[in-house]
Amino acid sequence: MKLGVNTLIWSAAYDEAVEEVLPAIRERGFDGIEFPIFRAMNVSPAHVRQTMESNDLACNTVSVFVDGLSLISDDASVRTRALQWLKDMIAVTAECGGETLGGPLYCPVGWLPGRRRTVVEWARAVEAYQSVGEMLEQHNVTLAIEPLNRFETFFLNTAEDAARLADEVGHPRVGILYDTFHANIEEKKIAEGLRRVGRHLKLVHTCENDRGTPGSGHVEWESVFAAIREVGYDGWLTIESFGFALEDISAAAAIWRDIETSPAAIAFEGVRFLRQALG
Repeated sequence: MKLGVNTLIWSAAYDEAVEEVLPAIRERGFDGIEFPIFRAMNVSPAHVRQTMESNDLACNTVSVFVDGLSLISDDASVRTRALQWLKDMIAVTAECGGETLGGPLYCPVGWLPGRRRTVVEWARAVEAYQSVGEMLEQHNVTLAIEPLNRFETFFLNTAEDAARLADEVGHPRVGILYDTFHANIEEKKIAEGLRRVGRHLKLVHTCENDRGTPGSGHVEWESVFAAIREVGYDGWLTIESFGFALEDISAAAAIWRDIETSPAAIAFEGVRFLRQALG
């Protein structure tokens, strides 16, 4: 397995704050990074590739819908623009040398209409993911769709529903990002959720229950790692947390306090825990 860290711990963009810490990321034992792209024009793929190569790191990308875009909107023009945005994200991920594009890529995070999702909304999402299958193949990119907890989305919360979504899409490059932070809220047993999505597992976010350092909270890591091995997953285990004062990003993640001594401690103490847990 490969160990990664989400650079939202340091910055909301691929910028100097991230580049400065890349050598330490590699030195501390990470194999790569996961960095956010919200708009394709805001990143230089050639520069990302150059800095990845010079630091001997691999990369994945993560994103959320911005500017009111949504694959499940009642407005057909919004859905059309959202699908083009998703295609742009796939292309720029490939240009950066990324293997996987992950995130809750169905509707904006925090949009809670006060009802359950509809059959029509579900069908719209399935159709959209099916429509990008060929492009994913051409770009050698995997799409990892992330269920979130009920306080961040109404559309996709549980491992069971995530597995059903991937089943209905039916494309080998469309699967699931399983995040132990969200699963800690939504699943009876985090490990059982992993087993439910196992055949579709494309990426794992190894996050503590409070988004602090992995191993410092009450996530049942022994059973989590046992389930990961049981389903035969051998991909990325990525620590995702957020800077304590990144304005919109910290607000979206509801980071209202200093979770640990520093955001970087979550990464660098966390990777030590993951390496030990994996033996």
